[in-house]
Parts: sequence; C-alpha cells; structure tokens
Amino acid sequence: MFRRVLIANRGEIAQRIIRACRELGIETVAVYSEADADALYLRQADETICIGGAASADSYLNIPAIIAAAEIADVEAIHPGYGFLAENAHFAEVCRSCKIEFIGPDADTIAAVGNKARAREIAMGAKVPVVPGSDGAVHDESSAAKIAQEIGYPIMIKASSGGGGRGMRVASNEPSLLTGMRAAQAEAKAAFGDDAVYFEKFVERGRHIEVQILGDRSGNIIHLGERDCSVQRRHQKLIEEAPSPSLTPRLRDKIGGAAVRMAKASNYHNAGTVEFLLDTEGNFYFIEVNARIQVEHSVTELVTGVDLIQEQFRIAAGEDLRFRQKDIQVRGHAIECRINAEDPARNFQPSPGMINAFVPPGGPGVRVDSHCYSGYRIPPNYDSMIGKLMVHRNTRDEAIRTLLRALDEFVIEGPKTTVPLQRDILEHSDFRTGDHDTGFVERYFGSHPPAVTSREVG
Repeated sequence: MFRRVLIANRGEIAQRIIRACRELGIETVAVYSEADADALYLRQADETICIGGAASADSYLNIPAIIAAAEIADVEAIHPGYGFLAENAHFAEVCRSCKIEFIGPDADTIAAVGNKARAREIAMGAKVPVVPGSDGAVHDESSAAKIAQEIGYPIMIKASSGGGGRGMRVASNEPSLLTGMRAAQAEAKAAFGDDAVYFEKFVERGRHIEVQILGDRSGNIIHLGERDCSVQRRHQKLIEEAPSPSLTPRLRDKIGGAAVRMAKASNYHNAGTVEFLLDTEGNFYFIEVNARIQVEHSVTELVTGVDLIQEQFRIAAGEDLRFRQKDIQVRGHAIECRINAEDPARNFQPSPGMINAFVPPGGPGVRVDSHCYSGYRIPPNYDSMIGKLMVHRNTRDEAIRTLLRALDEFVIEGPKTTVPLQRDILEHSDFRTGDHDTGFVERYFGSHPPAVTSREVG
C-alpha cells in the first residue's frame, strides 16, 4: 500500500479521499488554490500546498504545479478525484512518467473511452447495444444533414470529448441541427479543446442508468449494481438512487453484464462507470464510460457496503479485487441529493458567498458529505455543489420519507440552494411511483420555482 499520496482536487471529494486514506494508514497531501485557503479539508490533511491562483487554469488544471507539489511532498501516488484532471489522459501519462502512480485507469484507456466516438466503436465490438447514430465524428454541415436524415429526428448532438452535459444539443429538424451543431462545437472547443461532435438518435422519455464497475490489473472485473440518475436539469444530475426503480431482475443482469463486457473490451482497471439510456420499451443503449470515480459513488457504497475509494487505492497498489461478482449484494435503497449553491427561482443562478449557518441533518440512515461549515465562504470560481445528502433505508418509500425529513432539518443560511426544489421533486407523484425520466425536471419544474422553506434564509 502507498505511504503518501497527493489529492489533486478540492471540496467534498478531497475530504472524502482524505477520510479513506486515514483508514488505510496513508498520509495525505492536499493542494489548494488561493480561493480555497480556508477550506475544511485542509485541516484534515497531513500536509497542504498552495498551487496557484483562484482560476482553475492556474491551480487545479495546472499540471506542472501539481507535479511540482507531488515531487516536493515526496508522494507515491496522486488521486485526481472527479472533474478537473480526473479524465485527462495526458495528466495520467505525466504522472507515471514521473514515477508517480495515477489512481485511475491507464492513459490509453482514458483516451479511448474518453472519446465518445471511439467508445461507441468499442461498445459495438463488445456487443453492447448502442443508440443508432453516426459512424464516428461528423465534421461538416453537408454530411451532417445527410447523416441526420438517415438516423431520423430528433437527433442528439454530442461532443466527442468531455462530458458533464457540455457540448450537447437536441435537434428536431435540419435548421436546428445546423445551429445546434455549431453551438455544440464551439462549447466543446472551449471546454475540452476539441470541437469534434457526433450524432445519436434522441431517445425520448429515456431513463439514465449507470453501472459501477471495479477492475484490477489481473483482468478481474465486476459490477456493483446500477444507479438511476434520471432526475437531471440540462444533463446535470440532481438526484441519484440505487437500485433503479425501473429495472426488472432480468434487465438488471443484462445491463450489468453489458457494463462488464464494455470494461473488458476497454482493458479497464480501477473504478469507473458505464452509462446507459433506457427507453420505455425496456431497451438499453450505451452512452459513455466515465473513467473516474463519480460524484454519486457513495450511493453504491451505501447499498453494497464497499468503500470504493479504498478499493481504488488497493487496485492502484497492485492488489487483486477482494470480491467476485457473487459477493456483491445490494441491500436496501439509497437516494442522494446534490446540494448546489444555486437559486432555482432565478434559472439556477450561482449563489456563492458566506454561509452564515450550516447545520447538516442526522439521525438513522442519513449521511452528509460536505466540505462546508458555518462561516465558510463559497468561492465563485468552481462548481456550485457544496455537499451531498444521502439516505439508506430498507425500501425506496422509506428512503424518500427519510430524505424529506433530512431536507427539512438541513439548515443553510446565506446562499440560495437547491434544497427546496429537491423537496418538491421528492414529493411529486411521478417520482414517488418511479415514473420519471431525464425530461422530468424541465417538464414539471422548468417554469415553476419551488417555494422557499423556513430552513433556508437568503
């Protein structure tokens, strides 16, 4: 096992990794930007190093600064968390060329699955169902119109690189296709440095199902069940749960097997997620592979009892998986709300600034992962997520009731947050019955701001 590691990230995931390292007896080095100098996780790390200014390009995306910090601190490995450099193949290669272990898959694997067009080819070769779409990237508007006509509208335009909903547009006809293609290319170029896009048939009223995988360097790969991430706004997840209320046991086995085949075809090791779209007829289609730990990994931890971060370290240290597929048992039901510092009543405008009071909920079945505290100032420079509220109960109905109680208990004074909206979602009849899809939030809450509760002061 590693003696000392550096965490190339911030916020909730940095704190989560530090906790896993402490239990494994690993010393931690936390890097931070000038904007994060008062972050809670810095108090919990064994050593801290400032790597640059508030802008991500000057700090958390600054590969030379991170490598210099790693060499100064004499670490053996770097954990990238999620976001920032977590799926950057060049960063993984630089780490290993500097004799520093990258906690994640190999650079070649990251590059292959990180390019959505290439990942689609791998999926087809592994007999994993894919949405009807273009054979690789679409480069010009003349071929775009022809390809779209062959696939059939509506069309989903997707950036070949990156993720997180960036570089994605839906087109219902040729004019919107060409406009959307130009917008997606520009957004993808700005976000990922690659303006390549490809097309897929847009699956209406689809469910977003993702499967957690673990693989070791000996070629052993297992899945740890699925998560349902259908509650989204503009492709950004708001609520995740496990298991999915929409899968039958037979369908669950099929989609889990497809995820394992995809991972094997990608020569995958460490933790990752294979994402699928489920249509109303029970057909599922491959979307992409996230070659990193996910924000919502903790939902899987709750229902399986497996600490995924610790397993990442064990696999990176050369250990074989400690589990076989038959050892993985899903128990009960878990649901997670992402708590974002945004104002749902103002088109989800970011709401950074001082947190005057922060009192997380507790009680049976409740877990909160957050780097925030009373008196913490949320910087405006990064993602708006300030924490994750999770519950684990015997049944889905019990989990919903516990989560509603926990949301009522959550005191966040100062910034506006998504707490009121999430409470409204949980109380909606379609969510309660599990009859919701990726368009659910826009359909029912797009123009209806939630009521502000007494627990949240602006």
